[in-house]
Amino acid sequence: MPHLNALAALIARYAPTDGTHDTPVPNLTLYRSSQPTEPTHGMYEPAFCIVAQGRKQIELAGETYIYDGARSLIVSVDLPVVGRVIEATENEPYLGAKLSLDPKALNALLIEHRLDRREPPAGVAVSLADTTGEMLDAFTRLVGLLAAPHDIGALAPLAEREILYRLLTGALAARVRQIATADSKISQVNRAIDWIKRNFNQPFRMEQVCAAANMSPSALHAHFKTVTSMSPLQYQKHLRLQEARRLIVSNARDAATAGHAVGYESPSQFSREYRRLFGAPPIRDAARLRETPAAELSVG
Repeated sequence: MPHLNALAALIARYAPTDGTHDTPVPNLTLYRSSQPTEPTHGMYEPAFCIVAQGRKQIELAGETYIYDGARSLIVSVDLPVVGRVIEATENEPYLGAKLSLDPKALNALLIEHRLDRREPPAGVAVSLADTTGEMLDAFTRLVGLLAAPHDIGALAPLAEREILYRLLTGALAARVRQIATADSKISQVNRAIDWIKRNFNQPFRMEQVCAAANMSPSALHAHFKTVTSMSPLQYQKHLRLQEARRLIVSNARDAATAGHAVGYESPSQFSREYRRLFGAPPIRDAARLRETPAAELSVG
C-alpha cells in the first residue's frame, strides 16, 4: 500500500530512536520499537492509533486486541491496559502514530454536518476497524507537516478535522459518537473515571463517584463494567498499583512507602496485589524494569 509505505517513512524520520516521541503537531504522538517488547502496563487515553509497520497488541481483562497496517485501534475512555509490540526488527521496526481525541472537536463536527447523534448500546471502550486508504492519506499529510513547522498552525487543524470526520462517518462511528456526546453513557463513565483518577489514593466513595457520573449505583456499576471490563473499585486498584510501580522504579519511594502513598494501609495486602498484577514482588519487579527501561516506553 503506497500510503502505508509513505507513512512508515515519515514516522521513521521523525521517530529516529526507540520509544515515544511527542511532536509539535497538537495531539499527535509517534512510536518506534526495533524489537518486540515485554508486556507493558500503562494507561490508554481516548485516542485513535494507527500502525504503519509492525504489529502491536493490548490486553484488557483477558481480551486481546491486535492492530497493524491493516487494522487500527480506537479507545474511548482512559483504560489501564497491558500493551506490547509483537512484530518488529532492526530493519523493519514497529512504527505507529496516535492521535488523541478531543470531545469538543468531535461534537462540533457532529453539529456542523448534522451527523447521526443516536447513542448505540454501551460496549467495551476498545474497538478495531480496517484502516482505509483515505485515513492513511489523511494521517500521512498530518505527520508530513513535521517537515514544515511553519505550516503546522494553519494546516494541522485541517488534517486533524478530516481524520475526525472520517472516524465519525466510518466503521467506528458509533464508538466515536459516544466520546463526543456529553450525555452518553461513555461520557458519564468518563466522568466517573475522572473522579477516580483525581482521588485514587483516597478511600473509595461509591456515592461520590455516582454523583460525579450522575448515575445510580446499579447503573454506574453495570455501565462501568461494560465499558472498562472492570468494576470502579478494580479500576482504582489498577491506578494505585501503576502509580506505586512508577514511584518504586524511579527510586522515589521504597515499596512500603509507595504502597502507603497510593492508599494502602496494609503492606502485605499491597505486596500481594502488586505481585498479582505485575507478576513479581515490588522490589524484584522494579529491578527488572530498571534493566529494561525501553520496554516501558511503548504504550501507544
